[in-house]
Amino acid sequence: MFQQQYLYWVAGIILLLVAVMSFRDQANPRRVTTGLFWGLYGMVFLVGNWTNTLLSSWTDSQNAVRILNISVGVIVVIMALIAGFGGVRLGSYHQRSDEQRKQSAVRLGNRLFLPALAIPLVTVIGVLMFNYIPGLQQIMFGEGKHSTLVTLFSMMVGCVAGWLIALRMTHEKPAQSVQEARRLLDAIGWAFILPQILATLGLLFTTAGVGGAISFLTEHYLAVDNRFIAVLIYAVGMALLTMVMGNAFAAFPIVTAGIGIPILVLMHGGNPAVMAAIGMFSGYCGTLMTPMAANFNIVPAALLELPDRNAVIKVQVPTGLILLTINVFLLYFLMFL
Repeated sequence: MFQQQYLYWVAGIILLLVAVMSFRDQANPRRVTTGLFWGLYGMVFLVGNWTNTLLSSWTDSQNAVRILNISVGVIVVIMALIAGFGGVRLGSYHQRSDEQRKQSAVRLGNRLFLPALAIPLVTVIGVLMFNYIPGLQQIMFGEGKHSTLVTLFSMMVGCVAGWLIALRMTHEKPAQSVQEARRLLDAIGWAFILPQILATLGLLFTTAGVGGAISFLTEHYLAVDNRFIAVLIYAVGMALLTMVMGNAFAAFPIVTAGIGIPILVLMHGGNPAVMAAIGMFSGYCGTLMTPMAANFNIVPAALLELPDRNAVIKVQVPTGLILLTINVFLLYFLMFL
């Protein structure tokens, strides 16, 4: 049966290939640290049940889990140190010349979009097949509900289809596609690992009771008995915490548990549905204004090879501030109808 960990292993193997290429790249002034960074990241994806089973053969299962967690934590710290000291740099990627790329772009025309369009198309087809062909999910994944795995597996097939189409169109060797992956990873740098790190941070904040601490501080030190101030604190707090965490979904439960529910809903009698909808929108305003939202703000700048990594953020800041201001008033006038 196909398991989700297989997808992680594929990602880990690709990252290890990138690491090997980085180690061998004499044009990269930091080839050792660059290769080490991606190699360590690849090792994190390869960790799974098999490592726990292996460690359990030497010690008890509880201690095995503890050793594994500490090891992954050490890897993350090493990666942070490498990134913090500028250890990830660009190298040589065996690319075609600018003239050759222009000629290829003219030759292919709009067909260049086919590999990218194949990914969502195959994903949608795969999800529909697994949901509407009786027994297909059980044959592929076993008994139980596999909604997340169905989507991930279908997307993986879509990525493979897009990759094969791109190879067919460009007549490049498969190794060059790994070189291009390495180029994009090196260009994005440390920001590539932010989604995983920030997701973990959100879980830690929730477990540590940050929402309760926020609720205590706002109730005792801010004039939240004033309805407009309470709304302002909630909307701005969503935006600010999203800017810190890089993800509105991670910030939402913390701010809502600390301010939204106890103050806006219970104290002032606000509509929780309106609070949730506009509160999330306020968080998205913060997404527009932070480098921590790497997928939205740093990755596009790297893909477009912009000289200023923060160019996307600078353009979006006025929009983010205007929308946040509008959200404050929308919350104030709509939540208490």
